[in-house]
Amino acid sequence: MGQAVKSIKGVHDILPQQAHRWHTLERHVMEVMEAYGYSEMRTPILEKSELFKRSIGEVTDIVEKEMYTFEDRNGDLLSLRPENTASCVRAAIQHGLLANNQQSRIWYLGPMFRRENPQAGRYRQFWQVGAEVYGVAGAHIEAELILLSAALWQRTGLTGHVELQVNTLGTAEDRTQYRQLLVEYLTDHRSSLDEDSLRRMETNPLRVLDSKNPALTDIIAAAPKMVDSLCDESREHFEQLQTALQACGVAYTLNPNLVRGLDYYSHTVFEWVTTKLGAQGTVCAGGRYDGLTEQLGAKLTPGVGWALGMERLIALVDELHGAIDVPGPEVFLVLSGDGANTAGLALAEQLRAGDDGFSVVCNCSGGSMKSQFKRADKSAAQVALVLGESELEAGTVAIKPLRGQGEQQTVPQSEIVDTLRVILGRS
Repeated sequence: MGQAVKSIKGVHDILPQQAHRWHTLERHVMEVMEAYGYSEMRTPILEKSELFKRSIGEVTDIVEKEMYTFEDRNGDLLSLRPENTASCVRAAIQHGLLANNQQSRIWYLGPMFRRENPQAGRYRQFWQVGAEVYGVAGAHIEAELILLSAALWQRTGLTGHVELQVNTLGTAEDRTQYRQLLVEYLTDHRSSLDEDSLRRMETNPLRVLDSKNPALTDIIAAAPKMVDSLCDESREHFEQLQTALQACGVAYTLNPNLVRGLDYYSHTVFEWVTTKLGAQGTVCAGGRYDGLTEQLGAKLTPGVGWALGMERLIALVDELHGAIDVPGPEVFLVLSGDGANTAGLALAEQLRAGDDGFSVVCNCSGGSMKSQFKRADKSAAQVALVLGESELEAGTVAIKPLRGQGEQQTVPQSEIVDTLRVILGRS
């Protein structure tokens, strides 16, 4: 016997006992998105590599080091998507969702792929939920997206455990002016910068503000602030966002060091952060990206959105509220004899297909009554239905509550549904 094949480093299985947590959160996501009028979009996990080179940039860690890229038989360079904003914008352009000044509110849920060093809450295949809006300018749609994420925290019991941080990057002209001031300041402190910051200073100096090196804390704190380089229009935009958040009762903190590494971002950027998950504290991040559509070959169209990592969200919920019990089926059918095995399959279908739609597990593997009751108990079913040769002859079924709802009783098969309704509290 050969050695067992295991999963690839940095990816993970979602086992049945874990999947219920995922289903619960996915249901919360769908309900919140529906309440805000957002429609789901599903894009391929495989895209032309050019899409991400044009959107993220060729000189970035994601494109240079982290993308899973290969050449197919036709010579096309393809990549597993490292993020989904570019894919959603590509789909919106391709299918005419941006034509004639249309407005679109979309959301997505699916796996992304990056060849990062695996660590707690970070995987090489990871799942993201995102919300995107196209064709709507101004601060109020940014506030709506923040309110949407806050509604999700309310549903998942995270309100009060995540903090909203906001900042503005202004317009492209604002950033050009600010970049010059920042580079002059960093140049004066060049001897104190680490290797990563020196590299960022040459390629994207705003990212130096995002450094996690504690030795640079004082330098970063004293750096020029983006807000001081804003034009009147950008300042008014940011003030409108804050006014809207205050009017809706959303608490936030101004974080002047909150930036994005890509040039197509403008105006508002925001993150929801927590102290409950160690150094990797960001749970959800978003911002306005009006310049992305032009980079992908379409006319300039307003765009704004956010994304959150499902694994990190689940880890946070588990940390705060503990693991949840996976609900078992309502009914487990204990069967004895060939005739009962066949009749049991038909009975199970009848119970599932009726108006009540009971959840039923049918024992299909034989075994003694004792072993079957052990399986029934392990399944966490609430009720066992016992069907043997004697019950078949009499046209009855024995009903045994498994969670203390009463004594075992035998009823005619015609009364099974009504009896189950009473025992399971459906009557």
